[in-house]
Amino acid sequence: MRTIGLEEHFVTEELAGYGASSASIAQPGRWAEASRRLLDLTGERLSAMDAAGLDVQVLSLNAPGIQAETDPAIAVSRAAGVNDLLAGTIAEHPDRFAGFAALPLQDPQAAAKELERAVTQLGLKGALVNAHTQGRYLDDPALRVVWEYAAGLDVPLYLHPANGVDTAHVLSGHPELIGPMWSWGTDTSSHVLRLIFGGVFDEFPDAKLLLGHMGEGLPYVLWRLDSRWGFHNHHGIELARGNPSEYLRHNLYITTSGVCDAPPLLCALLALGADHILFGTDYPFEEMSTATDFLRTTPLSEADRAKIAHGNAERLLGL
Repeated sequence: MRTIGLEEHFVTEELAGYGASSASIAQPGRWAEASRRLLDLTGERLSAMDAAGLDVQVLSLNAPGIQAETDPAIAVSRAAGVNDLLAGTIAEHPDRFAGFAALPLQDPQAAAKELERAVTQLGLKGALVNAHTQGRYLDDPALRVVWEYAAGLDVPLYLHPANGVDTAHVLSGHPELIGPMWSWGTDTSSHVLRLIFGGVFDEFPDAKLLLGHMGEGLPYVLWRLDSRWGFHNHHGIELARGNPSEYLRHNLYITTSGVCDAPPLLCALLALGADHILFGTDYPFEEMSTATDFLRTTPLSEADRAKIAHGNAERLLGL
């Protein structure tokens, strides 16, 4: 069965420093090994793909990537450079790799144009965004131009976590809760809700949002969101689709990256439907073979397994 992974990270020597803040949330030995693997684009990575039975990786720059750069002009230049590098790697291995662009969201107009260039000239399949950009989220009015271009090009934006602007007080005194084990998930699911209530999907009804880690918990709260929205003070906000769950079922696509567990996958299938779930490994932070074994052994219909493994990615990304 053809298998395509959508959350497959890499980094370059030039850009590796942007991820230094993430080192504090990982065990030193594990971070060193992940950092080594991130720098390897085609050697050990291809061997690991073969061993795991992963046919295609959709590569993306590791968090926080370009978005950590404070100088917009440098961000624009480095985004173009890393997207060119990614396109060159894909051209050398067109049957094994595809890619998501990095965007210099510090300059929204330049980011929109870079998305257009990446898709129309470099053949990339959309873009991956790592959380906020210098404190600005994707519902910001200045970033609507990026959504306009993504919708016009019919490509998704993949929203991936990164360190937050600040730390919620409830986590104070508990640094073990900060990072991908917990806080990144709640930050990212909140970011998605900002997009819904901020009107992004009302303005761009067919925009496509990808979300990793089995949907960052959102598939499991659809009923609760709708129930409380009916009770809650709307503060002047109204939703064209009526309820929050309607946007999550329509605009949201999730991947299995980093969650190799049957119960949440089966729940997501019931909540969102098989057409909205895709495969991912979260390499190198999870092992490819663990993810592919999970996909092949989880109790699913073969039709749903094929959609998750490759069919939905082929349709959504034009692979």
